[in-house]
Amino acid sequence: MGNYTVLKMIFLVVFVGWLLVWTLLPTKTYKNKWTPKLNSNLNSTYFREQGTNLLLFSFPIMFIAALSCVYLHLQIKKSNKSSNSKSSNVITSRLASWRRPMFVKAPLGIVSAVELCFAVMFVALLIWSLANYLYISFGHLHMHKEGEKIWQAKFRSVSLRLGYIGNICWAFLFFPVTRGSSILPLVGLTSESSIKYHIWLGHISMILFVAHTVGFIVYWAMTDQMAEMLQWSSTYVSNVAGEIATVIAVAMWVTSIQKIRRKMFEVFFYTHYLYTVYIIFYVLHVGAAYFCMILPGIFLFLIDRFLRFLQSRDHARLLSARLLPCGAVELNFSKSPVTSNCNSEPDKLSVVIKSVGSWSQKLYKQLSSSVDHLDVSVEGPYGPSSFSFLRHESLIMVGGGIGVTPFISIIREILFQSTKPNCHIPRITLICAFKNSSDLSMLDLLLPISGANSDQIPHLQLQIEAYVTQEKEQPKVEAQKPIQTICFKPIPLDKPISATLGPNNWMWLGTIIASSFVLFLLVLGLVTRYYIYPFDQKPGQFYHYSYRVLWDMFLVCACICLVSSVAFVLCKRRNATEDKQIQNLEMSTPTTSPAAWSYVAADHRELESLPNQSLVEAMKVHFGARPDLKKILFDSKTSDVGVLVCGPRKMRHEVAKICASGLADNLHFESISFNW
Repeated sequence: MGNYTVLKMIFLVVFVGWLLVWTLLPTKTYKNKWTPKLNSNLNSTYFREQGTNLLLFSFPIMFIAALSCVYLHLQIKKSNKSSNSKSSNVITSRLASWRRPMFVKAPLGIVSAVELCFAVMFVALLIWSLANYLYISFGHLHMHKEGEKIWQAKFRSVSLRLGYIGNICWAFLFFPVTRGSSILPLVGLTSESSIKYHIWLGHISMILFVAHTVGFIVYWAMTDQMAEMLQWSSTYVSNVAGEIATVIAVAMWVTSIQKIRRKMFEVFFYTHYLYTVYIIFYVLHVGAAYFCMILPGIFLFLIDRFLRFLQSRDHARLLSARLLPCGAVELNFSKSPVTSNCNSEPDKLSVVIKSVGSWSQKLYKQLSSSVDHLDVSVEGPYGPSSFSFLRHESLIMVGGGIGVTPFISIIREILFQSTKPNCHIPRITLICAFKNSSDLSMLDLLLPISGANSDQIPHLQLQIEAYVTQEKEQPKVEAQKPIQTICFKPIPLDKPISATLGPNNWMWLGTIIASSFVLFLLVLGLVTRYYIYPFDQKPGQFYHYSYRVLWDMFLVCACICLVSSVAFVLCKRRNATEDKQIQNLEMSTPTTSPAAWSYVAADHRELESLPNQSLVEAMKVHFGARPDLKKILFDSKTSDVGVLVCGPRKMRHEVAKICASGLADNLHFESISFNW
């Protein structure tokens, strides 16, 4: 335990020091006292003006990212021994109180106490930075044109400093969308739970950057300098590059608005991929020194994105599919046992897709046409391998439509955990709301296609309350479609889904992060010292400002691609033997079977198996009704109730408001959603 404490203290000290540098950056002390000393000591001929920022802004986060991989690797090894320990449960319970919703209100959505604290501190940092920048700037105003008025100079200064503040947002912007991040798990965050921070930061940065751009255009118009809009300076920042970046960013911003994103998702999706072009022009605008201030987030994101790209080059082995009457399909893949935390089926991974769009409808139709093979490429999976939900005395899981699928996975895991001796199993209440009775077939996914651990259902304290909102009575059994199971032929080239870098994924990731960053520093130093620096020393010559930035971006990408590719190939070779063993798995012949839900409230109760019968006995269906969530939650009298919700925004917000009301201290809320 001592080693873990030491590592946590190192992380905390380095991170606080990094934040302290950001806090001091806009102050007069940093500008007048620190900057001359740092530049003289750190901006050597090997790094020039980038040296200071590489050390103060890039190195701390890269150090944390690499070392946290070691921490997470050790945690995984220890998790099997201490996953149910009382001490870990006590710590998790204390953190849970901070994660309880403080308020639920548009446009922020569901905000917990810890999120509110960090949001307030971040906004305070932005205000503090802007105030200090303006204080120093207004005290030493520079007139950029003869006859320029003081208020015009101040207006320009404000516009410039708004860009500086936007740069702070960019220093954090990419951390939430780095799906295989080693930093997010340190603070208990997952990929899906962090998306809203990316959205918040995106909105703030766009407001600042648009104000920065418009401010300069207005300033140039007021001072008759509109020609500046077309300037691409060889010795300073490029105005044209900044304008191009702003236009691209606005396009990404507009298409990310919820109404556009939901109705025209592909427009949002492909427009958002313009971030690659945006980064290039943004960095060309701000220059190499400022690029080093925001480098860690971009560097770690590029590593993650490239590794996901390499992973998606292989075809995944699809074992079987279950077509549900509601239009949903469950795809069952072969996987490596270390890929995810689903112990009930260590060699299989299930993905559920609801047919609601053109792509998913095409997939369902194709599977319905009796295909014998599908070429499938995947990225992931992502997420923590933890069983924190086992700490609660009882679980109330609220799902709407396809939102019940995370709870199916949790219940399957609890079924597996119930086979262990002396393992605490919470009482489970699953509240699910569907539009049509055919959607009830989603609940049949509680029974894995392999039947693993299904015999534990009779011993589980499981209660399922299903609500069909748009139908007042159950259709006749004869009118209900069966569940169709399809098995696919194995193809030798298909590979089981596995962690991107194999069983020791975190250690390999740490090696990639450390090696690629060190290689970048080494090559950057050599290029600067033996190519750029001698060029600058020639009389009357200087190296183009934008070319230096292009060198930085090229070396970042080259080092990441080289190191990641080598590591990926080495891991792939080591995993080849394990893949061949999993490849030999065989599936039973395709079947069609009646759904267990179709026997609910029906006359004939004799089902094919005890698990099906137990599932029916645990299920109660309410037609033409909606769940009274307030009554259900407040009626739960156990001292520790885990409340998990996944589904439409309205449902999530309703549950969050109940838990945030303070009328029941035993409710511990958690939302599972990519939306906010």
